[in-house]
Amino acid sequence: MLPMQDTHFGFESVGEHEKAGRVRSVFDSVAPKYDLMNDLMSMGLHRAWKAYTVLVANVRPGQRVLDIAGGTGDLALAFAPKVGSSGQVVHTDINEAMLREGRNRLLDAGVCLPTLVCDAERLPFADAGFDLVTVAFGLRNMTHKDAALREMHRVLKPGGKLLVLEFSKVAKPFERLYDWYSFKVLPQLGKLVANDSASYRYLAESIRMHPDQQELKTLMHKGGFGHVDVHNMTGGVAALHVAIKC
Repeated sequence: MLPMQDTHFGFESVGEHEKAGRVRSVFDSVAPKYDLMNDLMSMGLHRAWKAYTVLVANVRPGQRVLDIAGGTGDLALAFAPKVGSSGQVVHTDINEAMLREGRNRLLDAGVCLPTLVCDAERLPFADAGFDLVTVAFGLRNMTHKDAALREMHRVLKPGGKLLVLEFSKVAKPFERLYDWYSFKVLPQLGKLVANDSASYRYLAESIRMHPDQQELKTLMHKGGFGHVDVHNMTGGVAALHVAIKC
């Protein structure tokens, strides 16, 4: 048996077996107010970042799309009409509370598609079955990012595309302002709106512990992807990594 390793939960060091449960607890707490808090936290910018991701994806009718850590379903809802009746979007998340919010939102919009709880590090799908895999603001919460990226590579068809939209390393001129907002304003906003400051403090810390643009690009190459482009948005607050499976 392999020895238990430590990993990070925000700025705190915890056992790997403990992290998954604590991340689950965070998202169980924030799920009911997740969309509202996203709008408030990003001043609506997350919608523009996701719209750009959908544009870059260039999904066509008949294609199969896997949305990992799909949460409340923003990307799945955008991709569904683009793949049409001949294609398929599979909406997944490891957190059942988040997935339930997303499923209900999709159904309210008249969109019915496969929705299932699954772990990105052990995807329950056959090799080479998807044209596109997306993960928006979910990779940084995964314990073994390298394993998750290898799984995403495995389930993509040759020539398929992986899009990772994630908070990243902000440009230096904005660092002090961004830190003040992240550690002073954001937890207070979480307390006022969601009655939960601790979860939003964790979210701010998790961004700082996530690989920056170049580190993530390197990690994606190591995961098997031959070509990776990085699109910085809003001064690096968010970045879209676009990887192609050779």
